[in-house]
Amino acid sequence: MNSCTERLKNGIITENPTFVMMLGMCPTLAVTTSAINGLGMGLTTTAVLILSNAFISLLRKVIPDKVRIPAFIVIVASFVTIIQLLLKAYLPFLDSALGVYIPLIVVNCIILGRAEAYASKNPVLPSIFDGLGMGLGFTFGLTCIGICREVLGSGAIFGKEFIPSDYHITFFVLAPGAFLVLSFLTAIQNKLKMPSATNVETAGTEIACGGNCAGCTGASCVANKGLVEAERAAAKAAKAQAAKEAAEKAKAAKAAKAAAEKKED
Repeated sequence: MNSCTERLKNGIITENPTFVMMLGMCPTLAVTTSAINGLGMGLTTTAVLILSNAFISLLRKVIPDKVRIPAFIVIVASFVTIIQLLLKAYLPFLDSALGVYIPLIVVNCIILGRAEAYASKNPVLPSIFDGLGMGLGFTFGLTCIGICREVLGSGAIFGKEFIPSDYHITFFVLAPGAFLVLSFLTAIQNKLKMPSATNVETAGTEIACGGNCAGCTGASCVANKGLVEAERAAAKAAKAQAAKEAAEKAKAAKAAKAAAEKKED
């Protein structure tokens, strides 16, 4: 499997931002009152991911390491502003529906996580496909949640009503309904034993955030995996050093005992 195809599969399936890594929960829960809102938010985020990944990859050897995070934020903010202005001009209804959550894409942990973990360390083409894969995975997650909430709450899909209003459960288009739908989908995922940041039982996970949410020592983002792996390596090295020192002490004690016995003889 070539690198570009692997990046697509990674974003859509292996490390899906919504259902595997549980990232970007704020827009996931806030804007998915309908399928069209979820699709619009997902595609907007995808566009920003692709453009920011490509630009950051182009400048990866130019941006100083000490100011990389502020530089990433400036680049992402520039593309978010461009996308927002385009939405205002050509899709005003979507811009109105998504509201403040479009500017908040700037601080979305998926965007900054992919910039830090992949785009800043890899060539342009794989970085573009990485952004595309993560964006499509995010879009799929938001659209699925939006469809569930719209069907249950409004009796419709993409605005096409097919269930009479008497049978609508308005609760599902309100804020608590978002949490309930997400919890149901996560419960199904756990029941099917599908990998997720919520059902990792061992510390040896390959999930990008490092897994083990109960013992997480940092933000649940892609960059956290490096911290987790560094801590594991340090703990392993310390354990090996302690075992070596104990073996040397035991050997020295044994040699001293043997010398003492020989002297007595």
